[in-house]
Parts: sequence; structure tokens; C-alpha cells
Amino acid sequence: MTKETKNLRIAIIVARWNDFVTQRLLDGAQQCLIEKGIPEENTTTTWVPGSFEIPTAARWAAESNQFDAVICLGAVILGETDHYKHVSEQAAAGIQQVAQDTQVPVIFGVLTCKTTEQALARGGGTSGNSGSEAANAAIEMIQIKEDLFSN
Repeated sequence: MTKETKNLRIAIIVARWNDFVTQRLLDGAQQCLIEKGIPEENTTTTWVPGSFEIPTAARWAAESNQFDAVICLGAVILGETDHYKHVSEQAAAGIQQVAQDTQVPVIFGVLTCKTTEQALARGGGTSGNSGSEAANAAIEMIQIKEDLFSN
């Protein structure tokens, strides 16, 4: 990697809705970044109301030219209405659009689970921590981008 890990700047956008899960995702992402050599002061965390609002804040972060990557963390859990479907689809589409428009790695770390138990399992439980996986993906995508642009 051309740019040293200790010099990487990462934005983390976190949904407050279902924060009993998203806080765990954030903890996993932050711990992973520290373990990979990214100082805490190089990470900016911004909380938004819910997963639907993540793409807007991700765009602001990506377009600020302050960050090498943006990690998006949320948890959408199936309820009794179609709200789950609309929120999860728009969050995914919006995050993808930000990445394509800005060419900044924008990582989809939004859980879309049928049950609270599934969300907790992916938030540091029996299925690992998707926040940590998102942080690893951010670092890998930064490296891929640098490799492709250096040729």
C-alpha cells in the first residue's frame, strides 16, 4: 500500500436506530481499525437517525475530500410492515450510488436481519462482527484503489 495505514483517514457513519446493535458494530469497526494501525484520531464517527439517512451523510463525508474511505453501519430488523424492505433497499442503493459517484470506497455495513437475534449474532455474537468486516473491507478497497491508480 502506497499510503501508510497510520495515515489513513476513515469516516464511520452509524445509524442510531437499533443502537443496541449498531453500537456493537461501531465497536468492532473501531477496534479493527486500531488493530490495523489506524490511530483513533484519524477516525471520525457521525451518528445519523437511521439507516435511511446513512447515504446522505456518507455523501457529505466522501465529498469532503477528508477521508480515504467511508464505513456505513446500520441495523434494519424486520417488523410487521414493509418499512424494513424500503429502508434496507434504499440504504443499499444510496450507499452504492455514493461510492460510484465519488470514487471513494464506501462500505455497506448495514445489517438486514429477520430477527433481533440474527442482528445481535452479527454484531459481535456467534456470527462475528460485521462492523469489523466492514473496516477490513474499507482498508482493502483503499489498497485496491491505490494499486489500480498507480499503474
